[in-house]
Amino acid sequence: MVTLDPWTELDFSLLERCNTAEMTAYLGGPETSEKLRDRHQKYVANDFVGQMFVIVTAEGERAGSVGYWEHSEGSETVWETGWAILPEFQGRGLATAAVNEVAKVAAAAGTHRTLHAYPGVANGASNALCRKAGFTLLGERDFEYPKGHWMRCNDWSLDL
Repeated sequence: MVTLDPWTELDFSLLERCNTAEMTAYLGGPETSEKLRDRHQKYVANDFVGQMFVIVTAEGERAGSVGYWEHSEGSETVWETGWAILPEFQGRGLATAAVNEVAKVAAAAGTHRTLHAYPGVANGASNALCRKAGFTLLGERDFEYPKGHWMRCNDWSLDL
């Protein structure tokens, strides 16, 4: 249903399309141009433990992004995942398929035993995705994303 392509220099326009008020409503709003360019360069350089991917439909269309990275969870380090699906591709199961694929990639890395997602408590679509993808709801918590913006989120966990 979807394939995951590694993030490349050519994918900046996708990041820009995901940086709208609608797409970032549960994440503190759009980022500045400078922060967006920094994020893109980090993804291109793979300058973190984990990886970002472009979600590609069966028809070859670039529908959004998904990735995984390390996150400190108390005294434990876990994988965290996040995703963005462009509005014209929403509601088709693409994000769920992409999260299932990225979970396989994270599991194959063999570094951590769990994959967490932290959607805002009011983000019905992302919380439903976590449920469909087999994550277990651990409860609500405060979460900082992006830096300097605190939000109330659900902590979902998937055993790898």
